[in-house]
Amino acid sequence: VQLVESGGGSVQSGGSLRLSCAASGDTRSTNCVAWFRQAPGEEREGVAAIESDGSTSYADSVKGRITISQDKRKNTLYLQMNSLKPEDTAMYFCAAGWVYGGSCLWGDDIRFWGQGTQVTVSS
Repeated sequence: VQLVESGGGSVQSGGSLRLSCAASGDTRSTNCVAWFRQAPGEEREGVAAIESDGSTSYADSVKGRITISQDKRKNTLYLQMNSLKPEDTAMYFCAAGWVYGGSCLWGDDIRFWGQGTQVTVSS
């Protein structure tokens, strides 16, 4: 499975961005998808996920501001980010995995990663 992100950029605090992730290849080896981010000097963290049962999970820091969705016909994953804050500045990665009862958001069961797209929020 290949994952290619797009849509990153620079915005001012309070602005919005929509990230996209185009998937190709045999996605039958995955049952969940997610977005992660990593800021310089920080550990990677899960931002949002669509779990194996179709439910969504979000990091507490983004709840109410960020929405994950997917268009299965287009094999594309989205991350709509509103009310962006400087602390949202990071490299954002699309990911896909297979979970056996946990959450895709934990990152333990990720099998495929995209190359990342940079999001920079200025104050």
